[in-house]
Amino acid sequence: MTGISGRVEIDSEADILQARQQARDVAEDLGLGTTDVTRIVTAVSELARNIHLYAGEGVMDWEQIEENGRTGLAFVFEDEGPGIADSAAALEGEFSTSDGMGRGLSGTQTLMDDMEIDTEQGEGTTITIKKWQ
Repeated sequence: MTGISGRVEIDSEADILQARQQARDVAEDLGLGTTDVTRIVTAVSELARNIHLYAGEGVMDWEQIEENGRTGLAFVFEDEGPGIADSAAALEGEFSTSDGMGRGLSGTQTLMDDMEIDTEQGEGTTITIKKWQ
């Protein structure tokens, strides 16, 4: 780990925009290309919006990471909301708790290099996404 990190507290629409901008800035600073920057911003937007819509509040922590000679960014979204009832179905794009298509988490997984979900009903959710340079 390089020690370059940050946090955005999410509890309003404005915080979603702040998370997006911070993700864009750190991805560009790392030297990622336009396509990867766009993928990161899209994924961050989806996960920050999920916190706002479903949990009401939470945080996005980010950190520049190094592993096996490669550099990347990790974003961790954490909330104490209702949890995801069926994370496997959500990742397959078959589950939605809103009027949406249920493609948010599966789309996010497609955009990023790595994604992990830790969720428990009534306890909250932690989602970690990574993009490597």
